[in-house]
Amino acid sequence: MDIALAWLSHQDLLPMLLLVGLGVWVGKPQVGGVAIGAAGVLFLAMAAGALGESLGHALAVPEPLGLFGLSLFTFSIGVLSGPGFFASLRRGLAPIAAMTAVLAAAALVAVVAGRLLGLDSRLVAGSFAGALTNTPALAAAREATGHSALPTIGYAVSYGFGVVGMLLATSLALRHRDQDLDLPSPLVNCSLRVETTERPSIREIELRYGRRIRFSRLQHGGSRQPVQAPSDADLLCRNDLVTVVGPVDLLTQVTRELGHASSHALDADRSALDFRRVTLSNGQLAGHALGELDLMRRFGATVTRVRRGDVDMLASDQLVLQPGDRVRLIAPPHRIAAVSAYFGDSERGQSDINPVALGLGMALGIALGRVVVPLPGAAFAIGSATGTLLVGLLFGRLARIGPVITTMSHVAAQALSELGLLIFLAQAGTRAGGMLGTAFASGAWLKILLLGAAITGTVSVGIYLVMRRGFGMGCTRLAGVLAGTQTQPAVLGFANGRTAHDSRVAQGYALVYPAAMVSKILLAQWLGQL
Repeated sequence: MDIALAWLSHQDLLPMLLLVGLGVWVGKPQVGGVAIGAAGVLFLAMAAGALGESLGHALAVPEPLGLFGLSLFTFSIGVLSGPGFFASLRRGLAPIAAMTAVLAAAALVAVVAGRLLGLDSRLVAGSFAGALTNTPALAAAREATGHSALPTIGYAVSYGFGVVGMLLATSLALRHRDQDLDLPSPLVNCSLRVETTERPSIREIELRYGRRIRFSRLQHGGSRQPVQAPSDADLLCRNDLVTVVGPVDLLTQVTRELGHASSHALDADRSALDFRRVTLSNGQLAGHALGELDLMRRFGATVTRVRRGDVDMLASDQLVLQPGDRVRLIAPPHRIAAVSAYFGDSERGQSDINPVALGLGMALGIALGRVVVPLPGAAFAIGSATGTLLVGLLFGRLARIGPVITTMSHVAAQALSELGLLIFLAQAGTRAGGMLGTAFASGAWLKILLLGAAITGTVSVGIYLVMRRGFGMGCTRLAGVLAGTQTQPAVLGFANGRTAHDSRVAQGYALVYPAAMVSKILLAQWLGQL
């Protein structure tokens, strides 16, 4: 063992690759139906770092490699979350403020508990950063204490429970996710016969329901007429047959308003209109709203659904397309091939990582994170993680800036986020593990551990109660909020694994992460100056 660790301590990439491969394997077994997943890399890396340090061999993953992994992770999460994040931001200002208040309460708990335990204020500041697993907050605490070693000791001891405690809180929250009321209603279609004599237009009906329904087929005057793809200007007349796509509850209302459900399945007749799922791989279309493509005029075609990742979304003229989207086309049979070719329909759309957006976005994010913001008596930078997350959110929302596509396929972004997460956890784990020996030698480790548990417990319980009781938040989104409040990728990876990458997890994470990062940096500086 000593010889192996001595050899590995002089390698650059090999320790990281071993920790990633073995750590993921370690994280797979389930205990009580729960597997720690990617967090296995973190705990294995901490154990390896502590063992190497005890034998005199510093086993560490290079810090620039960890920074790359963290930036890759946060940028990719931003791209994935961008469209949903900005849509929910107006409704999310109150939860963000509540999350900040919970963190402030945790800082007060740290001060009071630290004094009751007789701990140095510098240890308290480091314990706060470790209990909330935030390295930038540790850097802020060290700077505020004149680069003392005590914050690092507090950070190392409290870090482990900071991860484990929040994993437990997330696991408990997800046990009740089947009770979520914010689960997107699955899309279905139904055929109905029009009985109203008001002759409403397709556009009028779709606008009345907030563009949450879409008409996919229209047959004027009954079953003897040809089936056609409806346009916005088409009028619905008495005895017409139509097929509508949308959530179940809305389709019930539409049916009641227009007429009654029909036994005629218009989608079964593929003689006049056919349908096909095609993959968007034509880069010239990515980043454009669906309505800009003018498919009805070009091909007599319409799109009813768009599948992104594992989620089906109702197509609307305002929906911005991303590479790799799977669109459900409805068009005359002789135009299916042409419209499929227009979209590209190649599997490369699923795997294109868009190197231009990736390189430029991460570079901008890292540069933004290094901008120093002056404050009275102190200064801070938001850090590369927050910077790349913010740029990723913006890139994901914009999708295109002039000729430059700023987004990427859901599959590619998800794969890159997982790779970046594993690299970062290997680096962060070896670094924290290497400090454990010094931390335990200080003699105050038990008090620090108790303090860290109090801080982590305050945040996890506070966030759960405030978000569930105060805002009625579903547990799936709450899992993402817990991970974002903790600014802990391992918790997010765990929640993603438990929910099969439900988009609500990433949206909850992205909603609070930037504010949590800034808040913890400022609070750690304040604690270090006491």
